[in-house]
Amino acid sequence: MRIETCHFCSGNIYPGHGMVYVRNDGKIFRFCRSKCHKAFKMKKNPRKVRWTGSFRRTHGKELTVDKTFDFERKQNRPVRYDRNLYMATIKAMKRIQQIRLRRERMYYKQRIHAAKVKLNESIERKHEREKQRLRLAELKQQSKMKILKEPSEKRATTERAVEKKPVKGTEEKIMEGQMS
Repeated sequence: MRIETCHFCSGNIYPGHGMVYVRNDGKIFRFCRSKCHKAFKMKKNPRKVRWTGSFRRTHGKELTVDKTFDFERKQNRPVRYDRNLYMATIKAMKRIQQIRLRRERMYYKQRIHAAKVKLNESIERKHEREKQRLRLAELKQQSKMKILKEPSEKRATTERAVEKKPVKGTEEKIMEGQMS
């Protein structure tokens, strides 16, 4: 009894489940469910479909390089039955599974930690920009308040002085108008 893997999503296919597709050239494809089979027939690339195992591996979401994966490879060598060998193999398989799970958890924790650090840095930058924006708004408000707090006499004299000053070039235009 063997647990196969889905050709499209890399999920487990237990005995009695899934479906088999045999191409004209004799290549066998096993699928865990109709969703994977339909996606394969539509020629979808599993590396671009987000829910597949190959997508997760290519985008660094799962552990890809580890020595424990070498033990999972299918070996088609005939071996003479030896009870002690089988017992040792089963113990080794359990131990390898424990090691692999521990390494996957560590990889996941490191990946999540890096993402959290990046997120915190972006939040800090956003807060800093917001503080600067608030400071600028506060300075503008203070400058407006200073203008309003100026004595009204001083403002009135500056306004009158501005009104009395002729605009540049108006005298010349007036003179030209009288001559013509």
